[in-house]
Amino acid sequence: MATKITMPRLSDTMTEGTVATWLKKVGDTIKEGDILAEIETDKATMEFESFNAGTLLYIGIKEGETASVDSLLAIIGTEGEDISGLISGGASAPETKAETTAPAPTESAPAPATEASKPAELPKGVIVVTMPRLSDTMTEGTVATWLKKVGDEVKEGDILAEIETDKATMEFESFNAGTLLFIGIQEGQSAPVDSVLAIIGPAGTDITGIAENYKKGGAAPTAAPAATEQAAAVTPTVETTPTADGGRIFASPLAKQIASAKGINLSQVKGSGENGRITKSDVENFTPATATAPQTAAPSTSEAPQAAVKPFVPAGETFSEQIKNSQMRKTIAKRLSESIFTAPHFYLTIEVGMDEAMKSRAVINTIPDTKVSFNDMVIKACAMALKKHPKVNSQWHEDAITINHHVNVGVAVAVEDGLVVPVLRFTDQMSLTQIGGNVKDLAGKAKSKKLQPAEMEGSTFTVSNLGMFGIQSFTSIINQPNSAILSVGAIEEKPVVRNGQIVVGNTMTLTLACDHRTVDGATGAQFLQTLRQYLENPVTMLA
Repeated sequence: MATKITMPRLSDTMTEGTVATWLKKVGDTIKEGDILAEIETDKATMEFESFNAGTLLYIGIKEGETASVDSLLAIIGTEGEDISGLISGGASAPETKAETTAPAPTESAPAPATEASKPAELPKGVIVVTMPRLSDTMTEGTVATWLKKVGDEVKEGDILAEIETDKATMEFESFNAGTLLFIGIQEGQSAPVDSVLAIIGPAGTDITGIAENYKKGGAAPTAAPAATEQAAAVTPTVETTPTADGGRIFASPLAKQIASAKGINLSQVKGSGENGRITKSDVENFTPATATAPQTAAPSTSEAPQAAVKPFVPAGETFSEQIKNSQMRKTIAKRLSESIFTAPHFYLTIEVGMDEAMKSRAVINTIPDTKVSFNDMVIKACAMALKKHPKVNSQWHEDAITINHHVNVGVAVAVEDGLVVPVLRFTDQMSLTQIGGNVKDLAGKAKSKKLQPAEMEGSTFTVSNLGMFGIQSFTSIINQPNSAILSVGAIEEKPVVRNGQIVVGNTMTLTLACDHRTVDGATGAQFLQTLRQYLENPVTMLA
């Protein structure tokens, strides 16, 4: 069955796109994950990946042409298949489904109960919304919270639900207006991408049979000849807190964290944000009418906030509990297991003198409005060393090794639900202050769940730092498809030997985990030698 591919919405402000280059031509075999084309948006030129396999039967937008979002871009199906109905939009058109790298729920027509074998159009104005694909690795999603209930009026731009993906919890926004007629996936339930999420349409519309004729997984028995495809936008979520009367309070994660630390009841705080959302300043400026609970110490910003409250367990009694695995936790388990069992890891460890780095950092941070961390210096040194040793900046494929000559360093950040790796693109071209600013911004987004999927994609090397926790040294699992990851320990003051004399020095332990399929021992060792030179003589990073 042929699949219709439409112009995707690749950014939140995109209304039209231009096909810069087609990387496939009509008649080519398409595999899932193949790059079909490069599409120029209002923000960047991006690769457009296929989520379907088959033969490219039709190209609707030629190179250099511009078309609005949801315009017919291409058709993929079986070689020799008749697609005239899809191109013309006639009644003989087979089932269609929008494909985008941003979420693109589609509309399907029900099969009437009396004539199940004949396709029929949806009632006028009715839209079937399906589980979107919110990241490149997402195969299923979990509805964390519904922000609308059946019968509620939905306006364009309203947030329908919060959806938990393998990378983050994100808000799911409607681009259609109407009444929420049906909810297909309840709170806490998981379903594959393209499963029926909801139905929106005019109030009172009879939708009997529409949801029933959809199967979980997004397969519908028939499709309307001219289906109206809905695109939905995603933005990072704010956290919600239930009130005593069953209502919900909308607050940013940071506001919730501060309120918890100060013992403030969020139901007493008036929000100044969009739609009454409570922000950090609302909590900080809140003056309670009555005494609040005693204050507790605020959690460190380097730690994931602890939302769970310890249950009371009487002494001498055993107690255990089960916590449902989040989509992020499942993905971490899957990807790290695949990495450690498929990539032959080996580890190289060096000790680096940090006295000169400490002096340089102190001088740099005397500049007004400048704050550079040791981690920023490690990232900069890694980026420059990778330019000299590109084999470490590589990816393994069965038929070839890809050597990346651009440097995108991923920085591991601990969050409440696990671990995310935001990416600094073209890190080698950044100054220390630019790296520091970007790391701070991305880490803040990660902890407040504002990180976008695009900001976590495309890394060529990864840095993981546990030095701030006092960890002297550790080993990491490679963040595939990278070929290496650097583990950064704490700076220690200890006796060292210099010029035959024992003196007090500051050292840091670095451990490089390498994929032996792409990086040999000597290659990894040479990379670490260069890295040491940069860190022990920071002025050389300016050369």
